Amino acid sequence: QVQVVESGGGLVQAGGSLRLSCAASGIIFSINTMGWYRQAPGNQREVVATITSGGTTNYTDSVQDRFTISRDNAKKTVYLQMNSLKPEDTAVYYCNADIISVRGRNDYWGQGTQVTISS
Repeated sequence: QVQVVESGGGLVQAGGSLRLSCAASGIIFSINTMGWYRQAPGNQREVVATITSGGTTNYTDSVQDRFTISRDNAKKTVYLQMNSLKPEDTAVYYCNADIISVRGRNDYWGQGTQVTISS
């Protein structure tokens, strides 16, 4: 059974840093785009950053130059390094992966990890 599991959330002060990780497991043939999304209370889920299997990255404007997405294809893991954190970054962060497995091609979501930034 394929699943993706996030880790690394927590509570930090504004200006601090956090690193999120998301590992995919199961019988996986390949992983296409991986990404991080977030959802703050009362808001819709929004894309934060994505990275293709070839390493091409995209960021939402509000995190550009502060967040860095990367991946280790051998470990089937995607990371999100978050620096200069702001209170408005507070949200539940979700990992997403476009995975090809024995079940075919499917979109997988993690359970989410809480990131809280205090002012």
